[in-house]
Amino acid sequence: MDPHLLRTYVTVARLASFSEAARELGYTQSAVSQHIAALEQDLGAPLLTRRPVAPTAAGERLLEHAGPLLLRLDAARADVTRMAAAPAHGLTLATTPTALGPVVLGALPAAGVTLRVLTRDEIPAAVATGTADLGLVDGVAAPSDPLRLPDVAPLTTHGVAEEPVSVLLPAGHPLAGRSSLRLGDLADARWLDAPDAALPLAHLRAANGGGAFRPALRYEGTDLRTLTALAAAGHGLTLLPRSTATGVPGTVAVPLTAPRVVHRTELVHGGAPTGTAAEVVRQLVDRA
Repeated sequence: MDPHLLRTYVTVARLASFSEAARELGYTQSAVSQHIAALEQDLGAPLLTRRPVAPTAAGERLLEHAGPLLLRLDAARADVTRMAAAPAHGLTLATTPTALGPVVLGALPAAGVTLRVLTRDEIPAAVATGTADLGLVDGVAAPSDPLRLPDVAPLTTHGVAEEPVSVLLPAGHPLAGRSSLRLGDLADARWLDAPDAALPLAHLRAANGGGAFRPALRYEGTDLRTLTALAAAGHGLTLLPRSTATGVPGTVAVPLTAPRVVHRTELVHGGAPTGTAAEVVRQLVDRA
């Protein structure tokens, strides 16, 4: 398939409009229509209904493939460009908020770093397409077990830090006086669903082998202060790395002892890093 036609199709499907897609892509509406017709002819199936503009069943299936295919093309272009370009003087680091633990912070240079706080799913794509030089992703895992990352491009990962996890409870919570907690005993508790700030509830379910872990409140943001304020106010429990959970006003951080899991941080990069990026990789890998 011609990737230009595929990009046009994805844009039309996303905007549900041929004219809006033409404006966004800088084409005429006639050119957009010709792209869609050519792609439909190539695949031998109608991909869009016209009134309203919506994907057909075949079009929906194509959309499932289109995102990863186009991302791979962008990653290939970025990888080749990165190899041919002069070494960058600065460093753009894409990270989750909880990946910036003591080990990582100690390895960052004193100047020249741009931090981009992204969601866990966005970071591998940012590194693959060259919008970030390095990425830091984190999650819950058994000790020394690697994280499961989306397969967006040939990326290299290094485990750079592991630390215990704690359940953050309001100071007045009935379990706040416990010396430790078991995850299985908390499956039916009120939880904060904050997939981009806390450790995701899906990770808790996987670590526990199931369980409800029902959200009492969903927080769609990356600010840790907002997250911990919600926990302190009693809106739900959350699981955090010990260094992040300790010392939050109005809360108690109780260690999680079963199952035996840790907060794991991994460094992600493509190709062979150069300049500042190479130095940060070396420091983090050596410290690990």
